[in-house]
Amino acid sequence: MVNATQDTNSAAALFASLNANSGAAATTSTAADTQDRFLKLLVTQMKNQDPLNPMDNAQVTSQMAQLSTVTGIDKLNVTLQALSDSMASSQSLQAAATMIGHGVLVPGSGVDLANGFGHGGIDLAQSVDRLDISIYDQAGALVRNFSLGAQPVGLVNWQWDGRNNSGNSVTEGSYIFTVDAAQAGKKVDAAALQFGMVNSVTQDSQGVTLSVGQLDGIALSQVRQIL
Repeated sequence: MVNATQDTNSAAALFASLNANSGAAATTSTAADTQDRFLKLLVTQMKNQDPLNPMDNAQVTSQMAQLSTVTGIDKLNVTLQALSDSMASSQSLQAAATMIGHGVLVPGSGVDLANGFGHGGIDLAQSVDRLDISIYDQAGALVRNFSLGAQPVGLVNWQWDGRNNSGNSVTEGSYIFTVDAAQAGKKVDAAALQFGMVNSVTQDSQGVTLSVGQLDGIALSQVRQIL
């Protein structure tokens, strides 16, 4: 026969030990898993109790109350997390919806020439003493290049007047641009940003995405600036 000494907090102590040993797995257990482990622990205690000093009703009631508390907290945490996720998703969708009809800068190297102007942006990792823009047509032929000179770290907006290097107006449509940035003769990282109007907002399992100009599936987090 196996004898087991007990004190008034034996179940709580064993339950805490069980949780501590389970490590990270315990943090992800469901309320049902927690209840199952607790009941198994309680049954084991009762099977191995000292017959000369058995558990009384108060001890059993106390331990069952602990189980109820743990299970209730588990369920409350799940409910609060679901509510928090729902609210965050709703707020993101509402924020994105207010952007419809506004111009934004997102990662991309396209530039649309319309009404005689084209717009774009650049995200500089550090300040530069030279920043050059080169614009190409869809066939890859150089149309225009110009310099923006020295620029500070951060976002830089630029505008194209729709003319080529000869000073003649070019056909409106879609073009491509590249960026060349340098500081003290050394190349500097510069991310091209494409300008576009937000046409629509979509929410799916991947989160909130935007349709920007001719680009689809742009994540809300990719919007660098609202103009």
